[in-house]
Amino acid sequence: QLVESGGGSVQAEGSLKLSCSASGYRANGYYLGWFRQAPGKDREGVASISPGGSNKHYADSVKGRFTISRDDASDTLYLEMNSLKPEDTGAYYCAAGTHALYGPLQSENYKFWGQGTQVTVS
Repeated sequence: QLVESGGGSVQAEGSLKLSCSASGYRANGYYLGWFRQAPGKDREGVASISPGGSNKHYADSVKGRFTISRDDASDTLYLEMNSLKPEDTGAYYCAAGTHALYGPLQSENYKFWGQGTQVTVS
């Protein structure tokens, strides 16, 4: 089970830090990712991180503003979001998978999904 937290409402140029806690299994061997979905739009990959944290990938729209990290000791994934823009608004989901064969930001790689946390930027 994956549970996100840390969403909320913030003004443009503000910051938020999302967390995703895994329970029921150890997340250290999994690829982990953040996805988001805005109303009326398709879900898109935002950031991903490989097991061990050596490889990170970001969507072009968030590069330089968002940072993904993981703490395997606590089975927690983070997404630090800075310089937020209204177009960052959406439901943010964390996901876990065992491979990245389809590309690091493709949802097909991920087997486990959280319920989402809402981020609203005005």
